[in-house]
Amino acid sequence: MKIKIVAVGSLKQRPARELCDDYLGRLAHYCACEQVELKPAADGKLVAAIRRCTKDTNLVALDVGGERLSSKLLAKRLEGLARRGKGNIAFLIGGADGLPKQILDEAHARWSLSALTFPHRLARVILAEQLYRAMTILRNEPYDR
Repeated sequence: MKIKIVAVGSLKQRPARELCDDYLGRLAHYCACEQVELKPAADGKLVAAIRRCTKDTNLVALDVGGERLSSKLLAKRLEGLARRGKGNIAFLIGGADGLPKQILDEAHARWSLSALTFPHRLARVILAEQLYRAMTILRNEPYDR
């Protein structure tokens, strides 16, 4: 399985970057993972940039209107996506205006981190932590307790 986090914008604040990198470092013990930061752009350019970095990949758009999952259900869904195709999964995080409708329509899944609205930097940290948690759940490790 390969996981890619594709986010519009960059993590400039040191504490958020360190937290995100810490969880992605932990996640790397279970699977290959990387972050791709895209510059905010007009929808057409953003769609093209997302498509370039997500070929042959299961797309999961993070969207406030997406399906809300518990950590355990997220682990099961992640396992299911890993079995599809080449096992490549890209999580897409939009900018201040979210993701373009075209990308939301093309995504294989739309998930919501919460009914709450989070700042971009916090959403990335939460996603990284939840992906790490999901891997520990799948391997029945004690982190989730």
